[in-house]
Amino acid sequence: MPDLAHETLRAAFAAQSLFEDKTWQLSPAAWPLTPAQVTELEAIGTACLEFHTALETLYLRSAAGKNLLRNKPLLAPWVADYLDRGKPAGLVAHARDPKNRGMFPTVLRPDLLLTDDGFALTELDSVPGGIGLTAFLNRLYGGDTDPAVVGHGGAMIENFHASLAALRPAVRNPLIAILVSDEAATYRPEMQWLAEQLQRTGKRVFCLHPGDVFPLGNELFFDVEGNPEKIDVLYRFFELFDWENVKVGREILEAWASGTVAIAPPMRAFQEEKLALALFHHHLLAEFWAETLSGRSLKLLRALIPQSWIMDPAPLPPGAVLDGPRIGGRMLNDWRDLAAASQKERDLIIKISGFHETAWGARSVVLGSDCSREEWQQGVGQALQLAPTNLHVLQEYRKPKKVSHPLYGKAEGGLPSVASAKDGRLRLCPYYFVVGGQARLSGALATFCPPDKKIIHGMVDAALLPCRVFSLT
Repeated sequence: MPDLAHETLRAAFAAQSLFEDKTWQLSPAAWPLTPAQVTELEAIGTACLEFHTALETLYLRSAAGKNLLRNKPLLAPWVADYLDRGKPAGLVAHARDPKNRGMFPTVLRPDLLLTDDGFALTELDSVPGGIGLTAFLNRLYGGDTDPAVVGHGGAMIENFHASLAALRPAVRNPLIAILVSDEAATYRPEMQWLAEQLQRTGKRVFCLHPGDVFPLGNELFFDVEGNPEKIDVLYRFFELFDWENVKVGREILEAWASGTVAIAPPMRAFQEEKLALALFHHHLLAEFWAETLSGRSLKLLRALIPQSWIMDPAPLPPGAVLDGPRIGGRMLNDWRDLAAASQKERDLIIKISGFHETAWGARSVVLGSDCSREEWQQGVGQALQLAPTNLHVLQEYRKPKKVSHPLYGKAEGGLPSVASAKDGRLRLCPYYFVVGGQARLSGALATFCPPDKKIIHGMVDAALLPCRVFSLT
């Protein structure tokens, strides 16, 4: 695939409503991945799905007071307490409903930072944005026929539909409603685009506002040219902290309970908590993960997931220490001792675990080494203050390494824009759609930020790119 001209890119983005009011840096080329990196990404997808399977077992056994190990006693009721904290009783009961057993997110998207030691998995999102955006970029940079593009041949679009249609196997061409809440409205254009692409292939997929959906009996409907159409599968594009703001939230659960609609991702709040990654590193649960995960996935996740801790301010007896980092050369007895950490010791990130409006978009993130002592102390204090309802996670910061990629500069004096290599740091977001019990790698979105940006996310200074496989030979 030849490099794309600046005007070609500008025209393509301007013609799409999904990019309205959004700007970023442009590049003539997709982000290069080696075959070895793609192989690793495929293994990461398998590991992420295994992780979710193990997490469900951990949560349900903890909630039921059951033993976690096969041949050794291990009870951990505190796990369910952590994962259920601050959640409405109705959602907790729904998550534990036996009919939900084995129901996992249909799309998984880890956030991977490219470091000197390889990838670092900092989050695992089950309600990710960027599906339509990545599918569009795949087409723009490689079409549907370039086998080198990660997600070529429309894999993002096709596997998104396949993962949802599989939830109602008895229904031929099920009607799928993508329900986008007001909180997630900035993503509605890309979801509308995604639905339109599927409609062109004869699939019954519609992007709806919650106000478009209404119940009739135990079923959910919406109007199509004045005629009510029954919804078979509902893809909820809203996180569960937003559930009570969704007009038909309770009716959705009632329709699910009656078996008339399938919901993806399942409305199980424990699957949306960032503290799950800290549970993976918890020393009391090491034997559980080793017993539950395959050897390959266990080894991979141990290398990928940065050391993480749950900031639970429950008091300790004298002489006891926290499962946490060392500050001033000693173990912590109280999370408030974090406030005294030096800047060198503050190579740590604080972020809210979930079920809160600041839990997405890096809005709750405090990077200790990149803020003042006062800001760090405020971040520690807020995390402990909110702990009764919203736990925070403390995570080791793994700095992305500096890499380079061509970007277009500003055109001057009517001359065409010229691309040149720029330094920056990379976050890679692969998308896996779960079909037939397998996590299918269907595309990957690269976010390339200037080197001075410590926290990588979509911004006007970043380039958003699809990925393409390049051989080193």
